[in-house]
Amino acid sequence: MALSFTATAACFAANPHMGTWKLNEAKSKLVPGMGKNSMVTYTEQKDKIKVIVDGIDKEGKATHSIWVGKWDGKAYPTKGNLPWNSAAYKVINDRTNDITTMKDGKILWTGRITVAADGKSRTVTINGTGADGKKFQSKAVYDKA
Repeated sequence: MALSFTATAACFAANPHMGTWKLNEAKSKLVPGMGKNSMVTYTEQKDKIKVIVDGIDKEGKATHSIWVGKWDGKAYPTKGNLPWNSAAYKVINDRTNDITTMKDGKILWTGRITVAADGKSRTVTINGTGADGKKFQSKAVYDKA
């Protein structure tokens, strides 16, 4: 009976990614001129995850997007005004996900999202190629809001 209880409890354990995350610019190393995601919110929506991202683009205009899908490595559409129109999340472990963003099926950038062991911050590292053809790497650190 104890084994069954433990397995059940594990199914309902809180996912450390869930919640609202605010960009900590002082701890981040963002690529100049690329824009930034200042607030990210993860919520569970039945058997899927909903991700809302708010920020500013490279011209300083507000951005807002919504992604709803599973963290199964498959691409799901992104609605909003970001440079990509789909994203795929894949679970690496309980605190780490990989993400791939795409525009019309072409990969724009890939990244890794890791929540700290204490659950108070998350780090997003991304690698990609800009519109100018130059490779870039960026690190965004978010604090739990």
